[in-house]
Amino acid sequence: MGGVESHIYQLSQCLIERGHKVIIVTHAYGNRKGIRYLTNGLKVYYLPLKVMYNQSTATTLFHSLPLLRYIFVRERVTIIHSHSSFSAIAHDALFHAKTMGLQTVFTDHSLFGFADVSSVLTNKLLTVSLCDTNHIICVSFTSKENTVLRAALNPEIVSVIPNAVDPTDFTPDPFRRHDSIITVVVVSRLVYRKGTDLLSGIIPELCQKYPDLNFIIGGEGPKRIILEEVRERYQLHDRVRLLGALEHKGVRNVLVQGHIFLNTSLTEAFCMAIVEAASCGLQVYDRVAGEAVLPMDRRLDRLISHCGPVTGYIFALLAVFNFLFLIFLRWITPDSVIDIAIDATGPQGAWTHQYPHSKKESENNELSKTR
Repeated sequence: MGGVESHIYQLSQCLIERGHKVIIVTHAYGNRKGIRYLTNGLKVYYLPLKVMYNQSTATTLFHSLPLLRYIFVRERVTIIHSHSSFSAIAHDALFHAKTMGLQTVFTDHSLFGFADVSSVLTNKLLTVSLCDTNHIICVSFTSKENTVLRAALNPEIVSVIPNAVDPTDFTPDPFRRHDSIITVVVVSRLVYRKGTDLLSGIIPELCQKYPDLNFIIGGEGPKRIILEEVRERYQLHDRVRLLGALEHKGVRNVLVQGHIFLNTSLTEAFCMAIVEAASCGLQVYDRVAGEAVLPMDRRLDRLISHCGPVTGYIFALLAVFNFLFLIFLRWITPDSVIDIAIDATGPQGAWTHQYPHSKKESENNELSKTR
């Protein structure tokens, strides 16, 4: 489970404890499809959307409207909270939510450039998605500055809420470290944007320069083969340990074995693993320095004026098509015929209710109470 996923889960649990109903919508992971219930009755919808690349779905827009509209109506959703500018389903949810007249919030977890093609395309999509979003949250002040510039936002609607962890789950243990050597710990998904290529380039140089330096690397991903090749080429089997995929509950046991935590991510604005490592007493080194619903006519004006003369008209046209598609769906399947889901969240939610297996068992229970 990555930092964004952990953030969403912990935030959901805190909101449930405060009496709010929370559901999570994401795409299917392998055979994990349909509806699942987590702690405190937290409901998760795993939508049957095809993964295009690296656990990311294509931005389908109209294709996702029937599914998301059904969930929003069934669960009586009033606020849509999307996470990460890399998530296609997050952008779809924001676009459809504004079409349906729902309040929207977006949390950005990443830093992005302005020069390469992928950054230009992502920034333009972010500009469209956030032009009429009610509020934006960033995880650091550097992230806020980056997001405001990328999406041409008013800084007053952007708040900074830094990430945090429960320090009781990440306590130091100096006795797990070897004082005779220096151990560098890396815990990350082994993908390009997490800086795995950069990590594979510095490991041989550091090991050659410092004979008493070892690496412990936890995580899995398509870039793992690069680290294995580096370890094989430079004969570093006894100095570079690749642990593979880690469960979240096992991260602390890995962190306490090291002296230094290294983060090589190219895009992260506030790495959760950094906070966890600092709580475990490690020295941290990070590659990155720092830290109301609009009516349809006003929404179209906002898109055209905010997103540029070409992109603005294109997405304004898409917004009109999306609204017409919503009217068609409401005609085919009115909101009134969609069953309302039972609220199972919270310590007193429906998921905690115990139902007798039979009428006879229920009568026996009542008889025992009268005795």
